[in-house]
Amino acid sequence: MADLTMTRLHEVMVILQSVSLVFYFIDYLNKEPKAHRIAVWLLATVSILQTLFLIMYIMETKRFPILSLFEGIYFYAWLIIALSLILQLVFRLDLPAFFLNIIGFIFMTIHTFAPNQMEQSAVGDALRSELLFIHITIALLAYAAFSLSFVFSTLYLILYRVLKKKKWTKQFSRLPSLQQAENGMTLSILVGVPLLFVSLVLGLEWAYVSLDIFTVFDFKIISSFILLILYIAILLIRKKSRFKGTNYAWIHIYAYLFVIINFLLGSQLSQFHFWY
Repeated sequence: MADLTMTRLHEVMVILQSVSLVFYFIDYLNKEPKAHRIAVWLLATVSILQTLFLIMYIMETKRFPILSLFEGIYFYAWLIIALSLILQLVFRLDLPAFFLNIIGFIFMTIHTFAPNQMEQSAVGDALRSELLFIHITIALLAYAAFSLSFVFSTLYLILYRVLKKKKWTKQFSRLPSLQQAENGMTLSILVGVPLLFVSLVLGLEWAYVSLDIFTVFDFKIISSFILLILYIAILLIRKKSRFKGTNYAWIHIYAYLFVIINFLLGSQLSQFHFWY
């Protein structure tokens, strides 16, 4: 029961940190103070939980937990997250803290779903199943966010055409404004990009601990990373104001076509992805 409780605690920390990454990403690209505050509070919660677990572990083992790779990874993740908080709260260095948070998340995930832990623990099979479940769920949430960006881009083009031809009728009164549609496109992928990144990290971890034969050159993995890079590029282009208006909307539509290809065709060509 104690092992199961600790496992659940670590899973909660991974989820909280992944949500924190989403808000950090929104703040970094959209300058949202509220998103930044939420991200810091979530990361602080993770740090407190990590510290409590570290103290409990020291009290139980009566030694400092750095004598094995498994323990060292956890302590390293704890240091990284603590340093991230110090950089933000003391030195106001938000960007370095953001990247440190990504590194901390990766190592926290490795620790939580480590192969040795799964082999030695009675809940190993359950951990694999839950890791796969979380990976798929977050991936689908990312796809949903990209779908929303496609909807907003389509509405933008419809509204632009209606206004340009001056054919406004009461049937179009429920359409958002051009600015609202454009903001909706950006916000949707601001959420989708970090979710996809988190899903990819969890997916790679699941494949490593669960599959006898695993290669990163699987079609689904490559296409998913291309999709991630594509949407990051869209955000960077948008930030530099190189594309606006209808051009920005069309980019979202073309990117979403790649989402559909990755979702449907990628699974068919993958060695171990069965449907999603």
